[in-house]
Amino acid sequence: MELKDIKAIIDLMRKNDLSVFEMEKDGFRLKLQKGIGDQATSTIPAPSAPVAQSGPTNPANSPPTVAGPPPQTSQLRDIVSPMVGTFYRAASPDVPPFVEVGKEVTEETVVCIIEAMKVMNEIKAETNGVIAEIVAENGKPVQFGQVLYRVR
Repeated sequence: MELKDIKAIIDLMRKNDLSVFEMEKDGFRLKLQKGIGDQATSTIPAPSAPVAQSGPTNPANSPPTVAGPPPQTSQLRDIVSPMVGTFYRAASPDVPPFVEVGKEVTEETVVCIIEAMKVMNEIKAETNGVIAEIVAENGKPVQFGQVLYRVR
């Protein structure tokens, strides 16, 4: 499933006032759920970073949380994975990563590739700012909604 497909599902959810959407096909599972603060629900919690497990579905509209992260982190926006797959920071092992900490990004900047079902999906920042932190580990699996990068 591509990012445009997920965005289309989100638009349909908004237009039809749906609070939950869930599908499973060929071992790929997608669950979208509107909740308190419109946060995405992750089926696999992050063991040591509660901020990483509940990233917002739309980083530009990130609502403040009651229990909140430290003030330093609250000013950062998350770039989250739109799908389940394997995270790659570069197009191939012999080229430099798409972005590094300190690099300025725009909404159209490709920040990584996620391989899902043998398809390489370019992931764009979808926000403007400067990369503050690289959260995901190169070559490792990522989950839908998992934080990949933090942008200030």
